[in-house]
Amino acid sequence: MPGPVYQFGDFQLDSGRFELTRNGHALRVERKPMELLILLASHQDQLVNRAEIAQRLWSSEVFVDTEHGINTAIRKLRHTLRDDPENPQFIQTVTGMGYRFIAPVACIETAPAPPSILDCEPVRTNPTALPRNPRSLWIALTACSASLALILSLSLGPHPIAARLLHYNAAAPAITSLAVLPLDNLSGQPDQEYFADGMTDELITMLAKDSTLRITSRTSVMRFKGTRQPMREIAHELGVDGIVEGSVARSGGQVHMTLQLIRAETDTHLWAESYDRGNNEISTLPAEAARAIAVRLKGAVPSSATVRYIAPEAHDAYLQGRYFWFGDNYPQCTAWMQKAIKLQPDYPLAWSGLSDCYGAASVVGQIPPKQGFDESFAAASRALELDPKLAQAHHSLAAYYYFHSWDWQRAEAESRQAISIDPNYAEFHHLLSYILRTQNRDDEALAEQKRATELDPFSRPWALGAAYTLDRQCDAAITELEQRAASHLQNFWLQIELAKAYRCKGRNKEWAMHMKQGFAIIGDNASSNAIDLAWTTGGEKAVATWLLDQDLKRAETKYLSPISLALDYARLGRKEDTIRALQNAYQERSPWLTFLQKEPAFDFLHSDPRYRSLVQRIGLPPAY
Repeated sequence: MPGPVYQFGDFQLDSGRFELTRNGHALRVERKPMELLILLASHQDQLVNRAEIAQRLWSSEVFVDTEHGINTAIRKLRHTLRDDPENPQFIQTVTGMGYRFIAPVACIETAPAPPSILDCEPVRTNPTALPRNPRSLWIALTACSASLALILSLSLGPHPIAARLLHYNAAAPAITSLAVLPLDNLSGQPDQEYFADGMTDELITMLAKDSTLRITSRTSVMRFKGTRQPMREIAHELGVDGIVEGSVARSGGQVHMTLQLIRAETDTHLWAESYDRGNNEISTLPAEAARAIAVRLKGAVPSSATVRYIAPEAHDAYLQGRYFWFGDNYPQCTAWMQKAIKLQPDYPLAWSGLSDCYGAASVVGQIPPKQGFDESFAAASRALELDPKLAQAHHSLAAYYYFHSWDWQRAEAESRQAISIDPNYAEFHHLLSYILRTQNRDDEALAEQKRATELDPFSRPWALGAAYTLDRQCDAAITELEQRAASHLQNFWLQIELAKAYRCKGRNKEWAMHMKQGFAIIGDNASSNAIDLAWTTGGEKAVATWLLDQDLKRAETKYLSPISLALDYARLGRKEDTIRALQNAYQERSPWLTFLQKEPAFDFLHSDPRYRSLVQRIGLPPAY
């Protein structure tokens, strides 16, 4: 029947014909998003709350979860309208309330609807004539289909036509790989983002632990937080068959979480559920939801893990700590993990998280190694006392033995123990590749890094290229890193590793160029311009001198690892200064001395007796 026609921007929405066009070209819009668009456009500049949307779109239907249905419809509308949720031109989100259509809308004259067979009044001489209402027609057709299927099943038995009618879903391929997209924060409070991200992380972890499915890592899926891409495109980028999306809201001691399982190829919903839990049940909710998804996909495995009570306040502090961990903010990560432990001293995950914070801060040079690693070892040991099967704690111990104790055998044993518990966690394979390379088992090391990159190509897109550089396969390193850089345009470390690969090849101009690009990516245009000027005026030596000067200035105000200065001096060929810096690094057990023989910058030292003495004292198998 005829209905209003709305004009906004380049779009025209014919509500009677259920059609959206842009500059005269019809756009494909699914039923629910179309109904929602009509509702919003007809209430221009007015707040349409979520309850009203749910009532209007799903009041007469049996639908698994209206809240997430709204989220999905909004996402699809924004994709169609090319509307940025951060800077909307059409649909504005009113956090915790609903949505407002903010674009100017002109309501032009009502368009006549073309004749439709559904609108033709049937002759009423037959009491079984098809009903006029499209919904009634659908119900009638469904009933007819069910009757036909029943007749066929009774009369034809195993006939192939009957089998296809009754079991058409069986032909769909099984879902064997899954990505959990970041859960939407519907709490209405931006400071609850850590909670939504934390629940996403725990759901991913439990799915990887308690199912046979291949689960995409957190690092990979977080790139799609707030995305407007269609599910099929996201799934293609991640290489998965299925997508889990959902939302979580916390208010007044209660948590409401909704999840939907979607077959990516067809964008069809396979399962959905909503969960309402009190504070005391929040910590077990991700495991419960993961089990339901795995059972639905026939990928569940028996779980022997003992369910441990976690105090709500301690769990919340742990999620805060994880949030800062993923943001590389190790001081805040440490503070929140310590709070979680204070609230619940027998919380193994919090002890393991604390170990990671101290260990990472030591490895990246934020705190002196001895201080950080002593704390890391104590925390990891306590975590394993509480839970001997905690893979992350075994991994933390492996890092301690590798980076600080220089005990390669124990490091490898702990690393392999972590992998045996969780073989699909890329970080474990990445550390094992380091441990093997230090022992000159280069082929095994490269294989482990390839496995890590295969499991999580987005976490460290530079890592495989860096491994080739350490193996002196400079051409392979350049090829790998250039390919990764083409799709990771804003990754600082990719540029730094590209610079090292070109220097390994002897192409110093490209080395300087990628160092310059690296600083530009992180917004340090002053350093980027300084490198450019240094190259123009003095070439490679001038750039290397500028880098050394910057580190010396930095060391005046905060801790700087001696290994950084050793690399600066090595780039300039200053042998005595390099040896002295390496000896200082040895005195404080600098973590990256494990790579002393593998770092190309130190190759010119291999014949020096002092260098060889360092190799022997560290316990490295000689590679010179």
